[in-house]
Amino acid sequence: MLPKMGDHPVLFLPGPTEVKAELRAILAQPLVGHRSAAFVAVVQDVCQRLRALFLTAEPAAFESCPATALMEAGIRNLVPANGRSLHLVAGAFGERWQQIAASCDRSTEALTVPLGQAHDPAALQQRLLQGPAFDAVCITHNETATGVIEPLQPLVAAIRAVAPHALVLVDVVTSLAGAELRFDDWGLDFAFAGTQKCLALPPGLCVYALSERARDRAATIAGRGFLLDLPRALQETNDGKTLATPCVPLVWALQRQLERIAAEGLPTRWARHLALRDATLAWALGHGMRPFVADQTARSPSVSCIDANGQDVAAIAKRASDAGFRIDQGYGTLKGKAFRIGHMGDHDLATLQCLLAAMTATSA
Repeated sequence: MLPKMGDHPVLFLPGPTEVKAELRAILAQPLVGHRSAAFVAVVQDVCQRLRALFLTAEPAAFESCPATALMEAGIRNLVPANGRSLHLVAGAFGERWQQIAASCDRSTEALTVPLGQAHDPAALQQRLLQGPAFDAVCITHNETATGVIEPLQPLVAAIRAVAPHALVLVDVVTSLAGAELRFDDWGLDFAFAGTQKCLALPPGLCVYALSERARDRAATIAGRGFLLDLPRALQETNDGKTLATPCVPLVWALQRQLERIAAEGLPTRWARHLALRDATLAWALGHGMRPFVADQTARSPSVSCIDANGQDVAAIAKRASDAGFRIDQGYGTLKGKAFRIGHMGDHDLATLQCLLAAMTATSA
């Protein structure tokens, strides 16, 4: 029998993912007042470090809420009450954003591709040219449900070419710090992520960046709310004084994790995620399975969705569990047919190989 990995199940889920012991120790520190001078300095430092993470000269900040709240905030802040949003849907989380927009009484439309496929920039451009105009295009960069990563840079270029009025809103929940993302160079207006994915922290914080033209748009829209009034929250958080009490321990841990990411270097971190993906998919092909995403260029660096090709997904997951790991047995209609391995955050190749060996094992 393969040895168990440690004192707790090692998470290779599509989120939440594994958290380093150093970061868990920070979370256990005694609290301080969130208005203390020391903590105000931490908040300011985190906001500056987030700009480096997003690769932007625009302001960035965080909020104590799930990423779904930022989906709603993006709609309420950046799409007028009588406005229209176009949603690129490649799976469950793209669908969710459209549902949120509809629940905010915005007019929505979906541009949908089959599960396992990414959007074609030319098809997007063709739809935008048909009119009428959209106020925002909402893109899920990395569709966690299927393991698809969208060609974000070409998609944004297509939008900019024919619909310059439309703001580009991007869910980077499972791509930020795990896949190449360049907020300024690619022309994004709003991007957000939760801490429990490639940032390899517990859930509880969201991080985001907002362009100048998005801030200008928001200033013209009434009913943005209070806590998630993005221009106001962005300014006050960058000043070190969040609108409401944040999760102090998570902010400390985020500061340290941003230091660790900077030390690793974003290109190195992106390359490590790609290497983990390639090792995972090579293992699947070598054991009678196949990637759910046929197009190699559309395969996510942070989460692999694997078509079990008729093999017993529950048995594969149990072998992983018996060895001290957790994987996901499939999302939605794919449950039991295509399982997911979240190789994101701070995972390394050696630990991944232990997981893959465990899932291959057939006897005690």
